[in-house]
Amino acid sequence: MVQPSKSKSGSSPSGAPVPGRAWLMLALATIGFAVNFWAWALLSPLGPRFKDSLDLSSFEQSLLVAVPVVVGSLGRIPVGALTDRFGGRIMFPIVTAVTIVPVLYLGLAGHSSLAALLAGGFFLGVGGTAFAVGVPFVNAWFPPERRGMAIGVFGAGMGGTAISALTTVKLVDAGSMATPFVLTAVLLAVYAVAAALLLRDAPGRTVPTEPLARRLAATARLSITWQASALYAVAFGGYVAFSVYLPTYLKTGYGLTQADAANRMAGFVLLAVAMRPMGGWLSDRLGPVRVLSGSLAVVVAGAVAQSFTPALAPAGTLAFLAMAAALGAGSGATFALVALLTPASKVGSVTGVVGAAGGLGGFLPPLVMGSLYGAYESYAVGLALLAVVAAAALVFTLTRVRAAVEGEDRASGPGRGQRTGTAHTTV
Repeated sequence: MVQPSKSKSGSSPSGAPVPGRAWLMLALATIGFAVNFWAWALLSPLGPRFKDSLDLSSFEQSLLVAVPVVVGSLGRIPVGALTDRFGGRIMFPIVTAVTIVPVLYLGLAGHSSLAALLAGGFFLGVGGTAFAVGVPFVNAWFPPERRGMAIGVFGAGMGGTAISALTTVKLVDAGSMATPFVLTAVLLAVYAVAAALLLRDAPGRTVPTEPLARRLAATARLSITWQASALYAVAFGGYVAFSVYLPTYLKTGYGLTQADAANRMAGFVLLAVAMRPMGGWLSDRLGPVRVLSGSLAVVVAGAVAQSFTPALAPAGTLAFLAMAAALGAGSGATFALVALLTPASKVGSVTGVVGAAGGLGGFLPPLVMGSLYGAYESYAVGLALLAVVAAAALVFTLTRVRAAVEGEDRASGPGRGQRTGTAHTTV
């Protein structure tokens, strides 16, 4: 007879060991996320080069690097729902294999005009949907009291953008425009095969039976969907925006070379990546509201400081590194919040919507920054707007989000996890 466990975690007794296979699945998912994000970010480091070779305006360059972001973001909604239904074992190889096509197109033929780059970038966005596959896949393998940490570790796969930043320009200089794209396509192919052979969905994974449209409608009715979406649009959206636009910002605003700007962007990304699992880990212990509040407060302070365009050493560098750490920790804390408040059968669907919001949060700022710089030859207004948005998110966290978490704690009581559908079934 199947009975729900009454443990505090709602999944396994508190402190129960996590099986070794769960760690293996986490490692495989994180690698897959990193490889797909590497592919997803290939155009960003080459943005200044395409601007010069194709004589692009600031807005056109911003559009070029933003298109994969918005497609990858919106694509997370159906991909997340499909992952709820079919599982990561099926969806990870599919998403990875499909991403190979635009990568090869861009490297071999699609970089000779803005129209060709935009077409390739559109389909390159598929790589960005891997996030919506990995979160529900990892979430199902870990008990609730470890999910913040586990999803944070998985989220470190966003470091694929740092690999892209560090290697893309160098590979083009050492070989040809096709070199980084062909290399990435090979790695995607290797991972797609490995994922098909090695990935396994968690035993007892909750499989929804309702039609896709009905599940998405039910997801839209959950308050956590929109609360987490708003926060992720700021936290992860800020990270995405800086990761795609920082080379241009540093080259234009501070006169750095393309290679130097790309290396500094990689440092920003690496710090954010390192702080993402830390944000999840801290959320498991302190609660996501505290971690989010602290992170957003740091973003406000960093954006205000940078809006005055201080000297890059040391003030500007410190401001950007502080924001990188805060945005990474805030992104991890947001998905700790999702793991805490979302029904198990809807984690993929909620992740899809929240992930889309995060990606869309990163789509708009590069366009705004490019337009504002074109109009005023200054980035100050754009950074001031970031400070205002982060401040609004901070107030939202301390009011609505805190009330939702406290309400969940009161409703769950000693059987925490039961109300949100995270109960573990035992025979």
